[in-house]
Amino acid sequence: MDIVLLGINARYSHTSLGLRYIRANLKELKDRSIIVERTINEDIYSIVEEVLAYKPAIVGIGTYIWNALSVKRVCEVIKKVSPETFVILGGPEVSHFPLRVDFGYANYIIAGEGEVSFYESSKAILSGNPPKDKFIRSMPVDVKSIKLPYDEYTKEDIAHRYIYVESSRGCPFSCEFCLSAVDKGVRYFNLELILKEFEKLWDRGVRRFKFIDRTFNLNIKFALKLLEFFLSKDEPYSLHFEVVPDNFPNRLKEKLKLFPAGSLQLEIGLQSLDEKILSNINRKMNIEKTKANIAFLESQTHAHLHLDLIIGLPGESLDGFAKNLNELKSITKSEIQLGILKKLSGTTISRWDEVCGMIYSDEPPYEILQNDFISFEKMQEMKRFVRFWDIFYNSGNFHKTVEYIWQNDTVFESFLDFARWIYSQTKSTYQISLMRQSELIFNYLTDYKRFDKKTIADTILKDIIKVKGRKVPGFLHEHLEHIPNLKRLYLDKARKRQMLRR
Repeated sequence: MDIVLLGINARYSHTSLGLRYIRANLKELKDRSIIVERTINEDIYSIVEEVLAYKPAIVGIGTYIWNALSVKRVCEVIKKVSPETFVILGGPEVSHFPLRVDFGYANYIIAGEGEVSFYESSKAILSGNPPKDKFIRSMPVDVKSIKLPYDEYTKEDIAHRYIYVESSRGCPFSCEFCLSAVDKGVRYFNLELILKEFEKLWDRGVRRFKFIDRTFNLNIKFALKLLEFFLSKDEPYSLHFEVVPDNFPNRLKEKLKLFPAGSLQLEIGLQSLDEKILSNINRKMNIEKTKANIAFLESQTHAHLHLDLIIGLPGESLDGFAKNLNELKSITKSEIQLGILKKLSGTTISRWDEVCGMIYSDEPPYEILQNDFISFEKMQEMKRFVRFWDIFYNSGNFHKTVEYIWQNDTVFESFLDFARWIYSQTKSTYQISLMRQSELIFNYLTDYKRFDKKTIADTILKDIIKVKGRKVPGFLHEHLEHIPNLKRLYLDKARKRQMLRR
């Protein structure tokens, strides 16, 4: 195989849409190529071994913030053991300068959209006339003329993995922390053509469509036609969209009301609820409209909402972030995704470095370490806060129990106290089993916060048994009388185990 397109994904369930675009547009070289996908948790040498088993002349690797260090190591090993192999990198992590990771082992780096440039570079290499320049600047492609990639999804992809799709590229906004702001304007695909492709995916069994469009509801007419396509389907499905929070006209609202429970997930990037902070990062958002739209979506649709806030934005103190989180939690029961500000090459957020004393890590994911408003120690504490928030709140594993943490108090301050206590017990934010999580939150609420043990035990049990097949934490067995059916079930199982031992 002359060309191997390598994707090193964050996890197995992910797929690389970018590599599928590349292969779909290789023209006469397509049959001489193959896509290989592995994950960042796998052994580098086994990844290289699989790639080189095809004896490729060219290895193209999609490079992102989450796999940059893995890609660097793969490049190094490939060039050491097979120096004649050409390595071409592309993707967001190598499309903007300065490059933060040393990709010196790569032969070529394509900066920008690669559907055309990768084909041209590969054709030149295979014909014996490789490009002279290592860095290849690629212009935005005509999205209405390139070949769509959806036939590249395999049966295994459809059965077990996310199917990523898009109907547009680019973003009209200029948020300083976001790479999407680098693209000026939005380019829409041919609607009739992509609907035909989605129909083919549907016929092949795809029921989970994850749209990567940055602003799905910017063009309402376009968005409505896409929604109508899915509303015409009878079988259950799930859709994921990123949406502009303050652009929900009535005709869009009426359409969203029609989607059944479990079919629609909307990701809403708020980042902050402070107008001054939003102005600092050149983000335009009508906050009052946004709040009203969140209220509508929660009360009148079945959509699952995913709301984003960022810690460390220029000019925002911890008190400011606390106010944002407290206010947002007061108006929503949805998932609130908390993130730490990152400094990505190509963005304009660096203009605040001196003004606000912004200091970032030099390694991916380039998170902020401190600024004039949040010290390094406090930022470390907030990173733990974010991790524990995911574990205990966003996971949904403790949907009812977690509310006791801030009962009769403010959310941020209460959860910060909880996060500090958890870390004092674990000295870790990872590899904490669900059983251990249950024990920790029980001990915190009963020993530290002095809630009634039987009440908390009862609440934890109700949360745990929402998922079929979960085991009841052993430390709660003495409290099982509060759920009689569980008590009997536990005793019956215990008797059966004793009989089997005999």
